[in-house]
Order: sequence, then C-alpha cells, then structure tokens
Amino acid sequence: MTWRSPTVVLCSPALPDHVPAAALSVVRGAEHVYAAVGLPDTLRAALDAKPAPHPEELTRQSGVVLVASDAGDPGAAELIAEGATVIESPAPPLERAVEVMDRLRSPGGCPWDGSQTHESLRRYLVEETYELLEAIEDGDRTALREELGDVLLQVLFHARVAVEHESDAFDIDEVATQLVAKLVGRHPYLFTAAGRVDSAEQQQIAWEELKQQEKQRESLVDGVALGQPAAALAGKLGQRTGRAGVPFDLMPPGADDGSRLFRIAAAAARTGTDAEGSLRGVAKEFAARVRDAERAARAAGREPAELDADGWREFWPVSSA
Repeated sequence: MTWRSPTVVLCSPALPDHVPAAALSVVRGAEHVYAAVGLPDTLRAALDAKPAPHPEELTRQSGVVLVASDAGDPGAAELIAEGATVIESPAPPLERAVEVMDRLRSPGGCPWDGSQTHESLRRYLVEETYELLEAIEDGDRTALREELGDVLLQVLFHARVAVEHESDAFDIDEVATQLVAKLVGRHPYLFTAAGRVDSAEQQQIAWEELKQQEKQRESLVDGVALGQPAAALAGKLGQRTGRAGVPFDLMPPGADDGSRLFRIAAAAARTGTDAEGSLRGVAKEFAARVRDAERAARAAGREPAELDADGWREFWPVSSA
C-alpha cells in the first residue's frame, strides 16, 4: 500500500463549526479522519470523525487527517513536527479579535484580563472613549484607527465577561444580534414596506418615537444617561424636551452658575449646536494659549510658576480673532 502523508486541518476557535473549504476534498479522500479533543460534536459527526488516538499512533498510520482547533494539540503538534500538510482558514479579523479576547480571559490566559469585572473596566471605557474623541477632534487618522480598536476592545471585553454571569449570561453574538434587530427595527423604511423618511430630522423624530414604543418609557427623559458630562447631559435634556414642546421658560430659573450653564447648554442643543463639543473646543484652545504663554516666558528667561497676574498678561498670546 502506498504511504500517504498526514494532514492537519485547523479550524478557527472563533468559527469552530466551519472547516476550511480547501480541506473538504482531503477529508473525503482520507483513509482515517480523526477529531482532536475540544472539537464540537456537531462537526465531529458531520465529518464522521473518530476520536484521535495517541499521537504516536497517529504518526504510524497512512492517510491520516486530524481536524483540530489548535496547532498546539498534542496530536496536531506531533503530526506537524513530522511534516504533515497543514490546512487552515484564518478567521476574519473581527472573529479573530473575539478569539484572542477569549484566550486572554480563559484559564491559563492573562492574569490581569482574567481578574477584571464590568465595574473594574468602567474607567477604561471612559478613558478610551475620550481618547477616541480627541483623535476625531484632531483629525488624526492614525490615532483614530487605533482608538477605534481600543473602544472595540472594551466592547469585546465586556461581552466576554458577560459570558461568565451565573444567571444572565450572554456573549458577543447575542450583543450583535440585538444590535442588528435594533438597527433594522428603527429603519423600517429601509427594511420593510414602511413609508420613506426624507431627512435626518424626520429620522431623528421617528427614532425617538420607536424607542419610546420599544422600551415602553413612561417619561420623555427616560433613557437619558445621567452619568454623562454635565454639558452633554443638559444638552440632551434640552433637545428631548424641545422636541416634546416643553417651553424654554420652564428651564431652571436660578441665577446660580449651574442654572445658567444648564440654560446655555440646553439652548445650544435646541439650535443644533453640540454644547459639549463647543465647550471642549474652547477649553482646548485655552490650554494651548497657556502653553504658548509659558513658552514665551521661558524664552524671556522667566519661570512660569513665578509669574503674577501682570506677568501672565505680558506673555499671553495676542488673539488672532
């Protein structure tokens, strides 16, 4: 009998029920098809694969095909060391990201990743979101690509932590499924025979109405994230109440700073201005001017920490406006 060299077929852990297309003809023509430990039963049955014997036994057989999910599997590693042909189909990048996150979180993975909780990760979600915002504001495409990845990591991380919940577990697939259902449900004019929406304003109104129906909200301010930055929160409340016809004279009437800031942010939102973004822009410009004044002072041999009010005025950059 002619000796036929072995083949190792590697299935991505992110797509455990899928065999690379290039492996199908090899599996059909194999003398022996074996499944490594950890391969899903559904795939094992579909391939009519037997449980893999000891690695030494595998190497003694002709025409062996071993289907595994990890090249580090003892049988797979032994066959590969003996020169077996390896057929694998790399997972798409998003699936690969899920696979890597699972490896980091699983026993034997990264101790730090394995110890995190939804609560401990909160600060990183906030930090990464602000770093993404800064990349957008700066128009830095390289940073934008990186920071989008960091925010995606937070989504993958929280979804992986959620898998371990004792009574209400869910995974990234369920997150994505719910997202798709939401997007389709809130754009009926694109996915059903519903009437067209011809403007962003119409879409925004329709979106709010659908959310109200979906979540059975009792108040028009239900669902507003109260933990967001204050200017953004005031703007969101101003926007929501404006659409509902709440008059501006019912806004907080006080003369204190908080009430005045609320009215400014709410009024800005009702006119389509992003109060949070505008305030951030002014704040960043002010910070830049402080740096310019400090540089000018040092160039003149003065230490910024020792400047008094007149000193700051002396080195303050002239406005270009």
